[in-house]
Amino acid sequence: MVTFTSDTGLAAEIAGLVNRVYAEAEKGIWANDAARTSAVEVTELIRAGEIAVVRSGERVAGSVRVQRLDDDLGEFGMLVAAPEERGTGVGRDLVSFAESWARESGLSQMQLELLVPREWAHPVKEFLRAWYTRLGYQAVRVGDFNQDYPALVPHLACPCDFLIFRKDLSQ
Repeated sequence: MVTFTSDTGLAAEIAGLVNRVYAEAEKGIWANDAARTSAVEVTELIRAGEIAVVRSGERVAGSVRVQRLDDDLGEFGMLVAAPEERGTGVGRDLVSFAESWARESGLSQMQLELLVPREWAHPVKEFLRAWYTRLGYQAVRVGDFNQDYPALVPHLACPCDFLIFRKDLSQ
């Protein structure tokens, strides 16, 4: 069962899971083994009510960040399922939770961003692009990583863009 967490004691475990999953999922994209997040950042997101988790026994099996972007638009990100949980529906449950949260919050659209290399096809990113599409998300534009995230550009191993996907939740 996916639920929001208020337990800041989980921040290090969640950050560790996010960093472990993203290190594999974005291999070759980042230079110098850049970490995706930190326990401090996750603590702040938990306090803001933006982190939901699913557990397997006592451990975190997956998590997702949700946030309101404007009056009509929500976004999810930092979506992770522990490698040992892949194929069990944890990811789909987390996306479904994020969409339900958005609907209950009066939002009619959900958005996500997918970082992709500009000059080559990354197998994990291609898998995710297809998976999000099967879940009903459509790429609506390509963002310029250099323009939107200039502080992160020096940490990239290759030129990247990000695909912005959206799903209409009102149907």
